Amino acid sequence: MSLASKSPQPRPGILDIAAYVPGKEHAPGVAKVHKLSSNETPLGASPRAIEAFQAAAFNLERYPDGQARALREAIGAVHGLNPANILCGNGSDELLGLICHTYLAPGDEGIITEHGFLVYKIQIMAAGGTPVTVKEQNATVDVDAILAAVTERTKLVFLANPANPTGTYIPADEVRRLHAALPEGVLLVLDAAYAEYVRRNDYAAGLELVSASRNVVMTRTFSKIYGLAGLRIGWMYAPPEVIDAVDRVRGPFNLSAVSIAAGAAAVRDQAFVAVAVDHNLTWLERVGRALEALGLTLTPSVTNFVLIHFPDEDGKRAIDADTFLTARGYILRAVAAYGFPNALRMTIGSQEANEGVIAALTDFMGRK
Repeated sequence: MSLASKSPQPRPGILDIAAYVPGKEHAPGVAKVHKLSSNETPLGASPRAIEAFQAAAFNLERYPDGQARALREAIGAVHGLNPANILCGNGSDELLGLICHTYLAPGDEGIITEHGFLVYKIQIMAAGGTPVTVKEQNATVDVDAILAAVTERTKLVFLANPANPTGTYIPADEVRRLHAALPEGVLLVLDAAYAEYVRRNDYAAGLELVSASRNVVMTRTFSKIYGLAGLRIGWMYAPPEVIDAVDRVRGPFNLSAVSIAAGAAAVRDQAFVAVAVDHNLTWLERVGRALEALGLTLTPSVTNFVLIHFPDEDGKRAIDADTFLTARGYILRAVAAYGFPNALRMTIGSQEANEGVIAALTDFMGRK
């Protein structure tokens, strides 16, 4: 075969990656759809963020600030952090990928947990590394299992806290125990995408641990409680040397001007965040209580979603519930790819959406 007849080939390992499949959005033939599959806030974005977005639209001919200074300064002011230790990205997904490309070489290992966010595995493999998956206990991260998996090849440990799709978390003292037992050359990546929703006294997103360490990174997102998923804004807080290294592989204009403006306004509007937290706490409890009364099992959640487990009975399994709900305009997230073939993840939505799902599942569970 001549060279001219060969097509370009991706490097070894790329085609072994299972592409990420987002939650579905459509229910064909249904007039009104409630999308509860992507953990989006039902309250939308802060009016201040929308106003800032609109104002920024009058200067679209100009490149954005490549350092996202206004956004980093706003995040720093709200959280009491040095903006020099903050790096912003096109969603936290981009930052997770940049971390992998910065710290993994072929043959290096990155540890992930059994039900962890699928993007971790994708990014590890995309960087040429080897993902090492450890078991969880009761859908919760097991620190001892992680430590038992550490080898001389381990370079990264990914810890979603709280976790997706389970909604569970491990307390701050367990995170500290994990970090204390890791070799100094292993980077602990704390993904705190749902931190704003947690109201537990023993929880910490990781800010203090990052400040006191040289091998801990915390990532956050504006896609959840801030309602800016459509703009793709994420940020990481890390030691100076980590920021410096990752910044060297970051694209020069990875955030748009409108994203920077809207994000800065959103993070400063903590009153809007408080309303979102209250809404979520109220409905997380109501939905959980109602669904458990139907005989369904829920994994305890501290986030803006619940993992619903269905009976292993003909006509009552998750796949049947998914079909039943979709036909009525309620789109939940199938999570078989996360190791839960008989469960659905439901985002806490508006009052109308939540009550609608409860009513629909009441019908579903009562069917003969």
